[in-house]
Order: sequence, then structure tokens, then C-alpha cells
Amino acid sequence: MKDILAGAQAELLRQLSWSRVVLGFDFDGTLAPIVAEPARAGMRARTKKLLGELARRYPVVVISGRAHDDVRARLDGLELAGVIGNHGLEPWRASESLRRIVERWKLVLAPALADVQGVVLEDKRYSLALHYRQARAKKAARAAIVAALRPLGELRVIGGKMVVNVLPPGAPHKGVALERERDRLGCDTAFFLGDDETDEDVFALDRPGRLLCVRVGASRASQAPYCVRSQNSVDELLARLVELRPLSSQATPLREHRAR
Repeated sequence: MKDILAGAQAELLRQLSWSRVVLGFDFDGTLAPIVAEPARAGMRARTKKLLGELARRYPVVVISGRAHDDVRARLDGLELAGVIGNHGLEPWRASESLRRIVERWKLVLAPALADVQGVVLEDKRYSLALHYRQARAKKAARAAIVAALRPLGELRVIGGKMVVNVLPPGAPHKGVALERERDRLGCDTAFFLGDDETDEDVFALDRPGRLLCVRVGASRASQAPYCVRSQNSVDELLARLVELRPLSSQATPLREHRAR
């Protein structure tokens, strides 16, 4: 895995900046540091400023595991080309039938996990997140979550950093969402920066010349070919992309399509 900020990659970033590219970002662990309580997550002031500068130069989309309204609120008024929630499901595939499925799961999981110390069930309307970061016995907590999921039947499970995400079967993933946004925005290429197992659906796409994937933190297990050293390096990458595309030479990027 190569450091995208190394001098050897300077030409790659320069070519990317002058292509018809959509820039995609995960939120937690990427634009915002990981925190013990997910409800308290937020971008640093410098990250927010740089993301705003990027959105004036490129089409920018955020694709998060959070619910759409949740992540949209944490972007705090930034004018982006797209905000996608629930791992690619929301808003395009959200439906009342999916909501009813998730509600049934919640009625089973809440009592089954009520006595497991440190497990927090987050209802994201069209999916559930079972957090165990605060558990003292993390392996036991995760095992309890896995056991509680077995009676639910067919579902889609995505791991993460001290979290198990549960989605309806057939729900689109982040890779599908990014390609849909690329096509919607009339772009030829896409860039994606993410940090977690949920972002591997993007990293796994085989799109030579059409997709540049970067992971936050190097990992031999990841399919991303490039990385930045840590979440603290994200601002440096954003600043580099801002610098590479002067504002005066660009048309006004498209803003978010808020179809529900």
C-alpha cells in the first residue's frame, strides 16, 4: 500500500485533479476522528473549511454508514453534491417496507442484548448498528451480538470498528452508491477516501483508470492501493486537492440532489 502523499504519487494526484472526477468520502474515521460515543463525532474546524473549499472546486459526496439526516446535520451547512446514508441505501432505496423489517429486528435484538454490558443498539431507521466499543469484554460482547442475529434469518452484516452493522438483504453498498453518484454527476472518474471494513466495498471495485481508492491508515488486509498515514493526515490530502485545482478555472460544481 503506497502513501498517496508521497512525492512519487504527485503526478497521479495532479492527473486526478484535472479529470472529470467526483470526490467521495466516508465520515467517521475519515472526515471526523473516531470517538468513544458516536453521537459526539464531528469534523475539526480545519477539515470542515477544507471540505468546503473542495466543494467549490469539485463535485463532492459523502457516503456514510450513518443515517442520511444524521450525517447531513454533521456536515453543518456545507454545500455538497451528494450525501448518502446507511451504507449506500439512503435516500435512493429507502422505503417503508425496509423500515418495517428493521423495526422487527429491533424488537428481537433489544431484549436479547439488554443484559450485555457495553452493547448499544443504534436505530438508523433503515439499518441497525450494534456498538460494543464501551464493553469491557469486547470479544464476549461481539459473540453475543452474533448469536442474537442468528434467529433473524436473511440479512446483510457489515463489520466495523467495534460495531456490527445490520442491513436488509440486497441493500446497496458504498461502491454501488459511489458509481451511481459518478454517473448522476456526469463524471468520468471517482476518488474515494475511507477507513473501515464498510469502505472495502468501494476498494474492491475493479475500475482501472476510473477509480482511485485511498485508505486512512495502512492495512495489508485492505484492497485499497493507496493510503494516508492516519486520520490526522486527511487534512493534508484535502489541502493538496484544493491546491491542485485553482478555483478560477472551474465551473460551479453541482449541489446535492435531495430526492427522498
